Amino acid sequence: MPARPELTHPGDNAIAAAMSRTLTALSAVFQALGDGEHTLNLVAQRTDHAFVTGRTDLSIGMEPLRLAVLDEDEFCALRMLLVFALEGSTMRSAVLIATTAAEPNPRACGWSLRGGWLHPMATDALQEAVVPCPDVSAVEREVYPAPVLPQLPDSDEERPHA
Repeated sequence: MPARPELTHPGDNAIAAAMSRTLTALSAVFQALGDGEHTLNLVAQRTDHAFVTGRTDLSIGMEPLRLAVLDEDEFCALRMLLVFALEGSTMRSAVLIATTAAEPNPRACGWSLRGGWLHPMATDALQEAVVPCPDVSAVEREVYPAPVLPQLPDSDEERPHA
């Protein structure tokens, strides 16, 4: 018996469905965040108990509509992790936190992944997640409730793992 459990390999249909949900979810997140400079952080725990993280910095404009990512590779890595988190068979849990540059302090909101979709985190849980570690110089973030993201109904896609 291996020391670590092996990861399940999701089927092509499950990955394709999760990719579609990821594009929908990211579009909803971008619209919810609106104009400004934002950082997205994704932390997920795989079924073998390993933690994986992704981070990307982006700039969003609504009029005219634009999205600029600082590092394309970081964005692609975060998007890929979100695909597997939304698919669910290889991830136990995941959290997506968005930080928006604002004065006097950055603002943060977050979503946890459940049932193949992003659901707003409670602000007290988010506050615990964004508090800087002791003896680490970091800017404190003002937390606010994440908006509920509209979810399009699944068509004939394979249902995500809970």
